[in-house]
Amino acid sequence: MNSEQQRPHGQDDRMTTVHDAIPLPVGSHDAAERILQSLRDELDGLDRTLLETLRQRLDCCCRIGLHKRDHAIPMMQPQRIGVVQARAAAFAAEHGMSPAFLHALYELIIAETCRLEDEIIGAPATSE
Repeated sequence: MNSEQQRPHGQDDRMTTVHDAIPLPVGSHDAAERILQSLRDELDGLDRTLLETLRQRLDCCCRIGLHKRDHAIPMMQPQRIGVVQARAAAFAAEHGMSPAFLHALYELIIAETCRLEDEIIGAPATSE
């Protein structure tokens, strides 16, 4: 998707900068505060979506851990970590984001996933 194409909801694909802000007439402090609050409300909604998506991802990882445990599949699979990190790097490049940021973010997510899988795989299997 190039910068001329539109994202869903009418947002373009590049990151917004301070220079993209809506110009306001001098002396419109109240309007500026309303816009800031609106933007913060939007950010809060995005944070809720991000956190819920993260919770869903970790839940899926727990189900993967149960499957690995029940089928004697080793927890650690470095090739899969490489696939996930490569996908994040490609996303960063495509969307003008910092690859180092997404790499570090996924290192944290993967570490938590491994911790959860260790707990699950270490637990006795349940009878089905």
